[in-house]
Parts: sequence; C-alpha cells; structure tokens
Amino acid sequence: MHLDDRLQALADFVQEGSRAADIGTDHGYLAVALLQQGKADFVVAGDLNRGPYEAAKRTVHENAIGEEQISVRIGDGLKVLQPGEVDTVCIAGMGGILMNNILEASPEITAELKTLVLQPMNGAPELREWLYEHDWHIVDENLVIDDGRIYEIIKAEKGSRKKPSALDLLVGPKLWQKKPPLLKHHIEALLFQQRRILSGMEKSERAKGDKRFAQVKRRVRALEERLKW
Repeated sequence: MHLDDRLQALADFVQEGSRAADIGTDHGYLAVALLQQGKADFVVAGDLNRGPYEAAKRTVHENAIGEEQISVRIGDGLKVLQPGEVDTVCIAGMGGILMNNILEASPEITAELKTLVLQPMNGAPELREWLYEHDWHIVDENLVIDDGRIYEIIKAEKGSRKKPSALDLLVGPKLWQKKPPLLKHHIEALLFQQRRILSGMEKSERAKGDKRFAQVKRRVRALEERLKW
C-alpha cells in the first residue's frame, strides 16, 4: 500500500511491533500500510460514518489481510476500542480541538495507551497544550508538505513533563529543537495568521484596549525573531 507523504509521516512515527488503532480511518490506507510495513502486528481501523467504514473494509479485502490482523469498526472515536486492546492511537485529518474531545471522551482507553500519533488540520497549539495538561508529553514532531500544504505531525508518549512556553506550543517544541527544512515556511504561515489577527484588532479601539491585543503583538514579535535563526 503506497501512502501519500502525509500518511507516511504518521506511519514513520509508529514503533515497530505496535498494536495500533487508526481513528477516523477513512479508506483504511494507513491501517493497512502499518501492517504491510511491519509497524504494527494488529490494527483497529475505526470510523464514525458508514461510507468510510465500508471503504476501509474494501481496502482490507483488496489487500488480502485477515481478521486476526485487522478489525474494521464503526463507532465514535475511541469508543470502538476496549481498554488495553492497543498501545498506539493514530488520528489524522481533523481539527486539534476535536482530537482533544475524542481523547478526553474515553479516559478508560487513553489510560492504557503508550503513544499518540496525531496530525491536526488546525488547532495544533491547543492540542499540544491539552497533551501536557493530561499526562502526555511530545517526544517528536515533523512537518511534511503534501499537495502544496504543510502538515504538522505530533508524536506524544504517556508521562507528565514541564509544559513548554506558549510560543513553543504555537510553533511546536520539537520542531523548534529539530529545525526541519520546512520550519521557516511553517513559522511564516503562523506569522501571517497572527498579523492578520492583529490587523483586525487594530481596527477596533475596544479590541486594542484588550489584553489579548498585547499578547498578539508580543507573539508577532517573537515569531519575527524566530525567523532570524
């Protein structure tokens, strides 16, 4: 199973021999590839909707993978899982805040997990903050460009650590540490977003008097400084 660059980046973060779940599996491509690449010995592919569920079942059938290796399930988030059934959960292609909600809705499942591999479409800072506030810490991150868009990939493991600064939660603590090739493009995109917020606030005297206005100004200056490394 050939994966696009975005999904392959998720697969790269899964430790060999894992028991994994792909939540929001869509066509089941990642789930099947994890088995074919030796990343997982067993995979649960879950989706909330009937269409993706049926598509994933077809992908499994077309790749001749048996039920002892993969289980395709329909259901809401982590509710398709039993406690201790998997040690790694992958979630991709949805917003970071929705990911927070999915993880928070099933504490009996997350309590037994070792690793999360996440690819938020937006809300990455909120996702990172949630992880540190719920006994997780980020161990690796990557940036990948696929079809002209930059995606953030986050790998987290169980265990509390000191929460990074607000700026690091925005940029990505491990991204700043590693400085991958796409980091400047990533920071430029964040800077554009923050400047646009600042510009909108500058049109309102009330907004300019709000403490958030000063926070955004500081964030813009800090991002500008980070571009100078």
